[in-house]
Amino acid sequence: MNTQENTGIRAHDYPPSPHRGAVVLVLGILGITNCFILGIVAWVMANTDLAEMNAGRMDPSGRGLTQAGKILGIISVAVILIPIAIFLIIMMGVFIMGIFGAAFAIPC
Repeated sequence: MNTQENTGIRAHDYPPSPHRGAVVLVLGILGITNCFILGIVAWVMANTDLAEMNAGRMDPSGRGLTQAGKILGIISVAVILIPIAIFLIIMMGVFIMGIFGAAFAIPC
């Protein structure tokens, strides 16, 4: 017999753990304004917390705050990654044009 059968308490009889919606939201805001690493932390925490809420193991009253923090975390990552991607594409274009431009240059 396991201990749950002995005590008569089942796992779903425990109250859900408190939500961390405010923490996730603050991290998302800080991710946009200060450090995108905090946006990644907010995104990961929000995914974990939303899964816990869906499973019934976390208080669902913070779902809105958690979703807002997740969205802000995603935006903070995108704000950093999109300019980096554009820069890399431009630099690849310059490199390719430099190679092919030198190959087809008209000698003076």
